[in-house]
Amino acid sequence: MSARRVVADEAQPLLRSQTRSQTETLPTVSRPRKSLSRWRRHATADVSRDWADCVLLLCYFITGLLDSAAISTWGSFVSMQTGNTVYLGLGLADPGASTRWIKSGTCLVAFCLGSYLFARLHRVFSPKRRWVLCTSFALQLALTAAAAAVVSAAGTPADMEEIGWRVLVPLALVAFQSCGQAVMSRALRYNAFTSVVLTSVYCDLFSDAELFAVRNPERNRRAAAPLFLLLGAFGGGSIVRTSFGVAGALWTAAALKAVVVVVWLVWPAKRASDEV
Repeated sequence: MSARRVVADEAQPLLRSQTRSQTETLPTVSRPRKSLSRWRRHATADVSRDWADCVLLLCYFITGLLDSAAISTWGSFVSMQTGNTVYLGLGLADPGASTRWIKSGTCLVAFCLGSYLFARLHRVFSPKRRWVLCTSFALQLALTAAAAAVVSAAGTPADMEEIGWRVLVPLALVAFQSCGQAVMSRALRYNAFTSVVLTSVYCDLFSDAELFAVRNPERNRRAAAPLFLLLGAFGGGSIVRTSFGVAGALWTAAALKAVVVVVWLVWPAKRASDEV
């Protein structure tokens, strides 16, 4: 072997292959970290309020679906607590006349407890943060699905006056989750657009000084809310009359809650130029 070949071999770095290997693996190590960091920023960003009222319109549809199914099957609302309060008052005036006041009282207590807990979820972890909104609707999905599973397994009573566990448990679960939509409307600062009541919406709609204006987004939103709740009530009443019964309405509502979770996952983040 020539002296020149020996010198050339000795001049090569001993760790050349290791260095190249390390260099080639660096991008594959950093790429997951970059993806995780990007996902973390995406999940912790506040969502934009632009067009977020469209999600609330879908929630009005869900409210109509659930309330029409519940009132048809159990004689109690699960979302609109004004009616439940009236039923509770009537029941206290004459407790032996019906068991409806017991079911209405159960829903009212569950709704109030849910409002307390869902509001603190938003308040502690930032109201409009993406992962908070997704978590809220994922919880609503889980509770609605649990109620649907109870009804699917235990069935529904033939007598609307029954107040056993297979009635009170699904009622309480659905009423508990229903407030999550109202709390979200507060978080997004659509305070008059709660997705669970319509009385104030009707009042604001027909007292609007620009009711017949060509361009009036507030009027359009208020007019759409009763329509979506009406469509949901029609859908819930129709499903209950089929072989699927109230369980079918509950499973449909759970599927729609899953749609809302996906919507919040892909919803645009709030821009720096947006109002605070």
